[in-house]
Amino acid sequence: MKRNKFAENIKELREQKDISQRELASELKVSQRVISYWERGDSEPNLETLCRIANYFDVTVDYLVGRSDL
Repeated sequence: MKRNKFAENIKELREQKDISQRELASELKVSQRVISYWERGDSEPNLETLCRIANYFDVTVDYLVGRSDL
Protein backbone atom coordinates (compact mmCIF):
# COMPACT_ATOMS: atom_id res chain seq x y z
CA MET A 1 0.00 0.00 0.00
CA LYS A 2 1.48 3.33 -1.06
CA ARG A 3 1.51 5.91 1.71
CA ASN A 4 -0.06 9.24 0.98
CA LYS A 5 2.03 12.39 0.81
CA PHE A 6 0.74 13.70 4.14
CA ALA A 7 1.86 10.48 5.86
CA GLU A 8 5.32 10.74 4.30
CA ASN A 9 5.70 14.44 5.07
CA ILE A 10 4.63 14.37 8.71
CA LYS A 11 6.94 11.45 9.48
CA GLU A 12 9.84 13.13 7.68
CA LEU A 13 9.26 16.43 9.49
CA ARG A 14 9.03 14.68 12.85
CA GLU A 15 12.26 12.78 12.23
CA GLN A 16 14.06 15.92 11.03
CA LYS A 17 13.06 17.63 14.28
CA ASP A 18 14.30 14.51 16.11
CA ILE A 19 11.19 14.09 18.23
CA SER A 20 9.20 10.98 19.08
CA GLN A 21 5.61 10.35 18.13
CA ARG A 22 4.75 10.81 21.80
CA GLU A 23 6.44 14.24 21.91
CA LEU A 24 4.65 15.38 18.76
CA ALA A 25 1.36 14.09 20.11
CA SER A 26 1.85 16.11 23.28
CA GLU A 27 2.59 19.28 21.29
CA LEU A 28 -0.48 18.81 19.10
CA LYS A 29 -2.78 17.69 21.95
CA VAL A 30 -3.57 14.32 20.34
CA SER A 31 -2.69 10.77 21.31
CA GLN A 32 0.46 8.98 20.17
CA ARG A 33 -1.81 6.46 18.46
CA VAL A 34 -3.24 9.26 16.28
CA ILE A 35 0.29 10.24 15.18
CA SER A 36 0.95 6.60 14.32
CA TYR A 37 -2.25 6.40 12.26
CA TRP A 38 -1.30 9.56 10.38
CA GLU A 39 2.21 8.31 9.62
CA ARG A 40 0.86 4.99 8.35
CA GLY A 41 -1.73 6.74 6.21
CA ASP A 42 -4.60 5.12 8.11
CA SER A 43 -6.21 8.48 8.92
CA GLU A 44 -5.71 12.20 8.38
CA PRO A 45 -6.23 15.20 10.65
CA ASN A 46 -9.13 17.60 10.39
CA LEU A 47 -8.48 21.09 9.01
CA GLU A 48 -7.96 22.72 12.42
CA THR A 49 -5.36 20.12 13.40
CA LEU A 50 -3.71 20.30 9.97
CA CYS A 51 -3.20 24.03 10.54
CA ARG A 52 -1.69 23.36 14.00
CA ILE A 53 0.72 20.84 12.45
CA ALA A 54 1.74 23.34 9.77
CA ASN A 55 2.32 26.02 12.41
CA TYR A 56 4.31 23.65 14.62
CA PHE A 57 6.65 22.63 11.80
CA ASP A 58 6.63 26.10 10.18
CA VAL A 59 5.45 24.76 6.83
CA THR A 60 2.37 25.37 4.72
CA VAL A 61 -0.70 23.18 4.68
CA ASP A 62 -0.07 22.81 0.93
CA TYR A 63 3.33 21.30 1.72
CA LEU A 64 1.88 18.90 4.27
CA VAL A 65 -0.64 17.52 1.80
CA GLY A 66 1.82 17.35 -1.09
CA ARG A 67 0.61 20.30 -3.16
CA SER A 68 3.90 22.20 -2.96
CA ASP A 69 7.56 21.74 -2.09
CA LEU A 70 9.28 23.24 0.91
